[in-house]
Amino acid sequence: MFQKILIANRGEIACRIIRTARRMGIATVAVYSDADAHALHVEMADEAVRIGAAPVGESYLVADNIIEAARMRGAEAIHPGYGFLSENPDFVDKVVAAGLTFIGPSAASIRAMGLKDAAKRLMEKAGVPVVPGYHGEAQDIVLLASKAREIGYPVLIKARAGGGGKGMRRVDNPDDFAEALSGARREAKAAFGDDRVLVEKYVDKPRHIEVQVFGDDFGNVVHLYERDCSAQRRHQKVIEEAPAPGMTAELRAAMTEAAVTAAQAIAYSGAGTIEFIVDASEGLKPDRFWFMEMNTRLQVEHPVTEMVTGLDLVEWQLRVAAGQRLPLTQDQIALNGHAFEARLYAEDAAKGFLPATGTLHHLRFPAITPAGAEIRVETGVREGDAISPYYDPMIAKLVAHGPDRAAALAALSSMLAQTEVAGSTVNTAFLAALATDADFAAGDVDTGLIGRKQQALTAVPAPGAGVIAAAALAASGAEDGPVSDDPWAALAGYAHFHAVPKRVMLKFGGEELAARVSVEEGRWLVAPGTNATLSPSSVGAAPHPYPLPTNGERGAPASAPASFSPFAGRRYRQGDEGQRQPNTGSNLPSLARWPGHITVFDGAISYTFAVPDPLASADEAGGGTGSLRAPMPGLVKVVRAAVGERVAKGQPLLILEAMKMEHTIAAPHDGIVAEIATEGAQVSDGTVLVRFAEEAGD
Repeated sequence: MFQKILIANRGEIACRIIRTARRMGIATVAVYSDADAHALHVEMADEAVRIGAAPVGESYLVADNIIEAARMRGAEAIHPGYGFLSENPDFVDKVVAAGLTFIGPSAASIRAMGLKDAAKRLMEKAGVPVVPGYHGEAQDIVLLASKAREIGYPVLIKARAGGGGKGMRRVDNPDDFAEALSGARREAKAAFGDDRVLVEKYVDKPRHIEVQVFGDDFGNVVHLYERDCSAQRRHQKVIEEAPAPGMTAELRAAMTEAAVTAAQAIAYSGAGTIEFIVDASEGLKPDRFWFMEMNTRLQVEHPVTEMVTGLDLVEWQLRVAAGQRLPLTQDQIALNGHAFEARLYAEDAAKGFLPATGTLHHLRFPAITPAGAEIRVETGVREGDAISPYYDPMIAKLVAHGPDRAAALAALSSMLAQTEVAGSTVNTAFLAALATDADFAAGDVDTGLIGRKQQALTAVPAPGAGVIAAAALAASGAEDGPVSDDPWAALAGYAHFHAVPKRVMLKFGGEELAARVSVEEGRWLVAPGTNATLSPSSVGAAPHPYPLPTNGERGAPASAPASFSPFAGRRYRQGDEGQRQPNTGSNLPSLARWPGHITVFDGAISYTFAVPDPLASADEAGGGTGSLRAPMPGLVKVVRAAVGERVAKGQPLLILEAMKMEHTIAAPHDGIVAEIATEGAQVSDGTVLVRFAEEAGD
């Protein structure tokens, strides 16, 4: 076995590999970019080496720097994780040439499966069913459009390299083919350096079911059953599970046999995943599945397979790479219970899942495990870390296991309700809505489910009375307690006939909210303010009572009016960094205070209120209605409007590339373009992209 390995990755997968290596007594070397100098994986590893600047092209994709770091620190092998160089056969060749071991398949196996078109031709020869389509080398637009007509619309344009939904477009009619092809090619070129595509028949009710396979250098190949990854947004997985709901014995036998055959056809060694598309329009049948592609690496969703098999896939990778046989034979691998994995991202689900950035001022993962379940959190970040625009915005993977699907799904919902993130927009509420969706809960899921229900799944209810009252109370500072032991410091103020209320201003969703916080008869009372948009209908007709602290404790709400929705039992103490930490006992909602903001958590939903500085200038930094700003950092890839052009509401103005995905920026209203960003410009969040001219007479 290896004595020391280098991990050519970052984030949660690097941390995941380090944990297994440590358990096996293997020393680890981390690599990091300038943006990751203080990252969790750097702290966890035994050693760490800087490999370049923040952009991936100057750090995590520079093979020579990574190999030199391994040689310099005496590592015997390199684990690529997933993404970055994990499926780059040239990197594998360089690792081997340097006298090191690549913890993964051979370069030949990666090349055989690296291009979707070539892989499908290979699978056809091996007898593995493939999706009807065009997988040839010719890339002329006329030919591709002709093939699309032959296949029959709708069709799917797919980048032949890479994965993760990048370079993929569904086309429903011939008029849209050229535009979709252009977009797919640009995205594929940016993500994989290869703009060639293939065209396939679009399956009406597709399920994405994949099989985990493992091979060794002695010709042994086994499968570790299937995973269902049909819950996708923008062709990217959101919630994965194992086993697949509704799986029949006949389909499982056919699919796992095909997966093992595919791996054997390329003499595969290591961890790999064979992905299939399944036509579920008439149920799951053994003649309705087709090979899509093979991922010649460890998958992001591998923890669900680990949970239902009880195996450590990273340990298997290390043992196979070290020249050992597979630890188990096929008949020794059992399937136990059900597992889910939810990907917690920094993204704005309500805005089309736009990636988000920010500092994780408050980060709490589940602390309570539901009875009969097992939970696991895979993360590479800590409270205080920043989500940067340079890398994938994943914060964590929440994994739940139970004796059956219903129990596992209930455990996942519990995990989501306990997860708290403040400082960046996150998709927790969306994940919770998906987990409780009737169709998803019933196992009736296909790759179009989220798209069909996107508006309902991403809609967040307005903050309730209790949420607003809790934010106002926190903003007032009334429940912070005295700053010293001096009894005079505890006085709330004096008035001859009644306590002096404190007026609080908040901002939420572009609206100003005013509230009054006062003390009456041993309680804090939070009531709507005057001359503000926070009306009694917003927070309830009556003030919201919170008893004052007694015996040094935070108070619990008194009997509340019917309009006030109480929260599950917690009380709070003031943390060292100004955060309110959950303790036990009261009904105050959990919340976090961070610079200029208060975030209140209502189960899986979080509400962030801005707390205006009364001494700050009233001049807002966001600009007027005559400009359109970048919703995130990115590269202006394409500009589709010109200065002086009259545009209509909804008309595409430019394409912004962020995190290797393209986002169309459309006109928010009718108008005339006065200024517009230039193609190739790198912009930050909030940069003015388009400025509109004032029309005469306005």
